[in-house]
Amino acid sequence: MEDTTSRSNFIWDMIEQDLSEGRYTQVHTRFPPEPNGYMHIGHCKALIMDFLTAEKYGGKCNLRFDDTNPAKEDNEYVEAIKRDIHWLGFHWTGGLYFASDYYEKLYEIAEDWIKRDLAYVDELTQEEMRQYRGTLTQPGKNSPWRDRPVEESLDLFRRMRAGEFPEGKYLLRAKIDMASPNIVMRDPAMYRILYKEHWRTGNQWCIYPMYDFAHPISDALEGISHSMCSLEFEIHRPLYEWVVEKSAHMLPAKPRQIEFARLNITQTVMSKRYLRQLVEGGYVSGWDDPRMPTLSALRRRGYTAAAVRDFISRIGMSKADSTVDYALLESCVRDDLGATCARAMAVLRPLKVVLTNWPEGEVKHIEVENHPDHPEMGTHTVSFGREIYIEQDDFMEVPAKKFQRMYPGFEVRLKGAYIVRCDDCVKDENGNIVEVHCTVDMDSASGTEGANRKIKGKVLHWVSADDCVPFEARLYEPLLVEEGDMVEDEETEGAEAAAPAKKDFISRLNPNSLEVVSGYAEAFVKEAETGTTYQFLRTGYFCKDPDSTPDKPVFNRVVGLRDTFAKQVKG
Repeated sequence: MEDTTSRSNFIWDMIEQDLSEGRYTQVHTRFPPEPNGYMHIGHCKALIMDFLTAEKYGGKCNLRFDDTNPAKEDNEYVEAIKRDIHWLGFHWTGGLYFASDYYEKLYEIAEDWIKRDLAYVDELTQEEMRQYRGTLTQPGKNSPWRDRPVEESLDLFRRMRAGEFPEGKYLLRAKIDMASPNIVMRDPAMYRILYKEHWRTGNQWCIYPMYDFAHPISDALEGISHSMCSLEFEIHRPLYEWVVEKSAHMLPAKPRQIEFARLNITQTVMSKRYLRQLVEGGYVSGWDDPRMPTLSALRRRGYTAAAVRDFISRIGMSKADSTVDYALLESCVRDDLGATCARAMAVLRPLKVVLTNWPEGEVKHIEVENHPDHPEMGTHTVSFGREIYIEQDDFMEVPAKKFQRMYPGFEVRLKGAYIVRCDDCVKDENGNIVEVHCTVDMDSASGTEGANRKIKGKVLHWVSADDCVPFEARLYEPLLVEEGDMVEDEETEGAEAAAPAKKDFISRLNPNSLEVVSGYAEAFVKEAETGTTYQFLRTGYFCKDPDSTPDKPVFNRVVGLRDTFAKQVKG
């Protein structure tokens, strides 16, 4: 698998120029998630770039939680994000921080701005603010309270902190330019009144800083050199720089913001807001439901950290928005699992086969390899007796054209065992086929001279009825039924204001995103630990789920064997 640290990109080119020109002497990055949900695959582009950049240049990377909205934040999300980062193989070498660590400093800077006439307390309603803001083509107009005396704004702001006013009564706004062509610069909000208990600071605060104010100051307080973020924040860069510049005398560093295209994937929900709606609405079983694109869900399903990192490496970094086919991610998973997973046999939809000339009660033990390309992975044994199970789809009473599996009068080989000829089948009262009768060629055992006899039939996988293990297989399809991703700017106040309206995604949910079937697997897999992945021959890669019980293991299909991405490329 390719070493992701070896590929250059425009961000590293810019950093190298900064270092050569002496703008910065050390690279210090940060990964700044908001603890309002579990991380999803869309966050990996920023996460991996932040940590890899620090590694590449011998610098440091902080993990900082931008916890400025107590209404939707929780320690559960913090711990989940920390687990995901470690799973991907990274550690916050620069330290662990929270924006709430800086609440007092942020407040001091806000007071300093008021004293310098760079901020004012406003009392427009939300509807009035929308009217005064203007449009993308028309300038806004000044609030009637924009020229409120400094002393009056300072007094009101201090009383806001003291809890004297109800929510929505006042708002602290930066005094920039209501006629700016960049709507983000039209006197953005800095603080709002919010009577919500914070998960870290309790009820110490009843005013909370807005993201666009807290984020750049937090970066500067931590000595961050390069603040990398997705492209929707490009419009926020002038505000980021303005906030840092106006606070420079109170800050130890001046970070540089660099934007890159966010990760969009077909048929994938890429917004924590939407994902929370799925969880809270009961459309999925939780944040780690294997249908979800969260990293905890991908891990539970059986995706590997190496595959995710390979996926991000293949995508590369660019400034142009694009949408990646989900098949590329599956291809990366398939490449990684194909080299590391032991093979086993399992049937998802069993059909009993009776080998009529096999002696009653006789069981033969057959040794099979765990991996055809890695003999060092060893072998295991499977039982072979009079009754076995095959897949229902591997039998047709009246074969279709070019069908080369089991049907009356036709021979096939059973993987690692014998050649068998189908003779007839048994049906129930409804005409359904419930049993197939076959004759074994006793001289065709695998590893003998008879095994080399040429036949037209395919090699079929099977399990022995004598010691097979019943298991539950969970088969997944994309959550969305139509092409395209479901992305929305994350829940930062500035991004939310610019987010376009989206079609109701609940109406696009795929009713067939989960299919549960009961099958049989060879006994080899019964004692596997949770999280162990096998390649079930001819079926796909399957990972043992935490829902497993001693009597009935549960396996999630990680990915099928067919490389759809490769086929698309060739086509």
